[in-house]
Amino acid sequence: MTGSISALDKSAIRAILVRAVNWLGDAVMTTPALRAIRESFPEARITVLANPLVAELFAHHETVDAVHVYDRKGRHAGIRGRIRLARELRAERFDLTILLQNAIDAALIARLARIPRLMGYRTDGRGMLLTHGAPVTIEAKKLHHVDYYLSMLSRFGIETGDKHLSLTVTREEEEGTARLLAAAGIGTNDFVIGINPGATYGSAKRWYPERFAAVADELSLRWGARVVVTGGPGEAAIAADIAAAMTVPALVMAGKTSVRELMALIKRCDFFITNDSGPMHIAAAFSVPLVAVFGPTDHTTTSPWSDRAAIVRRDTDCAPCLLRECPTDHRCMTAVTVEGVVSSALELQGFGS
Repeated sequence: MTGSISALDKSAIRAILVRAVNWLGDAVMTTPALRAIRESFPEARITVLANPLVAELFAHHETVDAVHVYDRKGRHAGIRGRIRLARELRAERFDLTILLQNAIDAALIARLARIPRLMGYRTDGRGMLLTHGAPVTIEAKKLHHVDYYLSMLSRFGIETGDKHLSLTVTREEEEGTARLLAAAGIGTNDFVIGINPGATYGSAKRWYPERFAAVADELSLRWGARVVVTGGPGEAAIAADIAAAMTVPALVMAGKTSVRELMALIKRCDFFITNDSGPMHIAAAFSVPLVAVFGPTDHTTTSPWSDRAAIVRRDTDCAPCLLRECPTDHRCMTAVTVEGVVSSALELQGFGS
């Protein structure tokens, strides 16, 4: 029954293609959904289709057998590229594709690949392309992203009792991080604070470099900690500004790591101070204690999925606006103080303020 909620014959499913979402943080929040798929189909071959960055995230993941890279800026660009991708997927003879990504493009590619069963939310005008479609209800839109993905799967009997986030790094990657830190004079017994000042979505989500610097200085002195500043290539200048404003030395790694290296570096951290971002969710997945600064985004749906996290935000009349750039005075972020972030960090670590 195309476009509606139909029963799923699990016995007929031997190979599953999971279309991943496109942002790192969102992808981390789908890991409980991947666990539900693995537990529901323990013998099936599960392949994740993902863009190059998200593909790195899922390499070596415990629930995944293979990762197929969707390079829409390279070999899969344009109509010819989509057709090439569909041919590659058709050769894998998938029985089911599960679309965690919401765009119609995901459903069209699965149709071109002649995958007989298509499961996902009925979004972006793609409902009639799905054999197993779930409605996006008002209630679903209010769910935390972790539950949003799980809710769709549960309609078809795909469930898990374990909703924690999960990521995997290899021993070699951990050893590589240890060597990198050792070269900067940071030993295995040193307490490491990670500072993550970036946010790929837009500048409205970014707290201020001088305030990150002040927090890093304060906590470093209180805890006798070393400081590492993380981020992507576009955040290297912000990271350098933070290091320059600090009174204690900081190791700047922004723009110097791959996704896999960033994962291993975040896992090594003993504490993390961050904007609402992909690295925030990576830290949550590794159970690194963290304080997250939220401004224009909705903390009820994208907060760190962890019991070792604290959110610092201030209620304003215009937040959450979900805008990339602030059109006014950025009051949701200016209201977040250094003292508030430090106090939250100390409380989370059990020191009080």
